[in-house]
Amino acid sequence: MRYAIKKKAAALLSAVMALSCIPFSANVSAADEANVIYSTDFEDGDVSAFTNRGGDDTTELSASTEYAVSGSTSLCASGRTESWNGPAFQLDDKCEPGKEYYVSAKVRGQWYTSVTVSYQYSDSSGTPQYVNLANVSGGDWLEVKDLKVSFSDDVTGVFVYFEGGSDNIYLDDFSVTEAPEIPIEEDIPSLKEVYNGYFKVGAATTTMELSPQSTKNLMLKHFNSITLGNELKPDALLRQAATQELDSETEVAIDIASARSILNFCKKHNIPVRGHVLVWHSQTPDWFFKKGYDNENDWVDEETMLKRMENYIKAVFEALEAEYADVNFYAWDVVNEAWTDQGTPRQGGEQGQNGSENSAWVKVFGDNSFIEHAFRFARKYAPAECKLFYNDYNEYMTGKMDAIIKMAEELKAEDLIDGISMQSHLDARQGSDAFPSVSMYEAAVKAYTQTGLDVQVTELDVTINQGNDSGFKAQAQYYSDIMDVLVKYSDGISSVVFWGTTDDKSWRSDRFPLLFNGDYTAKECFYSIVDDVPKSPNATSTTTTSTTTTTTTTTTSTIDPPAGVVEGDTNCDSEVDISDVIMLSRYVAEDKEIRISDAGLQNSDLNNDGKYTAADTAIILKKIAKLI
Repeated sequence: MRYAIKKKAAALLSAVMALSCIPFSANVSAADEANVIYSTDFEDGDVSAFTNRGGDDTTELSASTEYAVSGSTSLCASGRTESWNGPAFQLDDKCEPGKEYYVSAKVRGQWYTSVTVSYQYSDSSGTPQYVNLANVSGGDWLEVKDLKVSFSDDVTGVFVYFEGGSDNIYLDDFSVTEAPEIPIEEDIPSLKEVYNGYFKVGAATTTMELSPQSTKNLMLKHFNSITLGNELKPDALLRQAATQELDSETEVAIDIASARSILNFCKKHNIPVRGHVLVWHSQTPDWFFKKGYDNENDWVDEETMLKRMENYIKAVFEALEAEYADVNFYAWDVVNEAWTDQGTPRQGGEQGQNGSENSAWVKVFGDNSFIEHAFRFARKYAPAECKLFYNDYNEYMTGKMDAIIKMAEELKAEDLIDGISMQSHLDARQGSDAFPSVSMYEAAVKAYTQTGLDVQVTELDVTINQGNDSGFKAQAQYYSDIMDVLVKYSDGISSVVFWGTTDDKSWRSDRFPLLFNGDYTAKECFYSIVDDVPKSPNATSTTTTSTTTTTTTTTTSTIDPPAGVVEGDTNCDSEVDISDVIMLSRYVAEDKEIRISDAGLQNSDLNNDGKYTAADTAIILKKIAKLI
């Protein structure tokens, strides 16, 4: 960890902590603060807190003595005829929105088959949405422990449930506990400030991920761009029954309800949004390509599909304009992942065949000719200031890179595309064997920026093989080297987005790919990318409120300073507390990582001598202790 407090600051902070009697770290373990919401080992034979998933779910729930972990009884889910059938536990009638909870259980399939722990909620339109939380397989009783769940106040019908296969599922030692509310680290550099003038720094998130207040605080401190991880993808917006009711082969019904939680947050805090994604072979239901919008029917022809594509893209932009006209959708991924690593179109077919590699778009069009049409429709209906991008992974592989550049240059000649999105799902491994190598990645960045198109890094994360000291050091160095490359080519890069917020909520959580731990503390790789970043000559100060953004060149605070002087409020958060003491102490100790705004400095000169010294921190402490 390269980011450290200087010795003089450390000595001063020791005195500060002794005077204030306030611990430096507020982080606590789940065990320390466990508040049990519900817990059962089923020994009383009561399974009434669980239901099947309704509708056509044939699951029958009962207490069983066939298998058990503790005692002699477990819950048995039998009679299952589909893999999605299974026992479900409702959360929103027992838990509070905006808080985080841990779900733990012992689970097994009857014949050692795999079991998936999933999460379901209904968005503001009443449409169910689904998230897989964990998969367990390959043994007798398997434990899922402290799976984090949360929900916002605009959703209903929140369930955690167990599914997979069609054999019996057994459940034991089930509990839901309230997670401790963990504050984020306020006394560390802000990513968006460190890279101010180089490019936007963003993060992807989902409705569940953004629900806890701590995640919201992390977003507000570090990021000035948000990507909706799933909520603007076609399967989240398309409505099959409503589309069929239109009685047309080309009209399309959508609903943006799944996106409202995140978009309302962006609207409130004036955070720009990257739209993701309009046209994609994955997470687009096959029925969208079939006659009568029915999965059992034949594929439509190319002409019909073009009209459906146009109507879908038009509907998305019109719905967002109607409800979120004041949200800055500064970029949209128009087409996603259309090329193989070899630079050829995907195979045509249904999603269920060949995993998720098949493309229904290729099935209808025969090739990738649909891409140009998608960009034409997006250019026609997108806001004028919104940039249009092609997005892909393994974008540093030569075959795919050549295909992307050729395609992009052809679209550029027609003024249909504004940029290329590099997903950048990378792997540090153990360091020397990182893939791609830094030089390989830099070659790709250079090639894309040389097209003259805008380049955005859209899904950055860096995995490691082992979550140990060696792995984290390799990750930190690799992250640092990659960010150095992006700064080097920043004249052609407008945005860098991390794919998630904390390791535990990442789609690759088992390989620790992000900058923050599950308790919101910064990892070594965070410090490696904020250390020694030269101030950009293009840096400005952005003051963000819930409704407006003002750009100046005179301050560095990202928090609205209150009117007038608030004595002791060094960080301008309208509170006088120990975080102000720490910030000022490090500033006094000449810690170059600390930047205090003009308003913050004015608030910090408590003895009115025009200087900032330990005497001022002592006065702030006295104010906190109500001695003055």
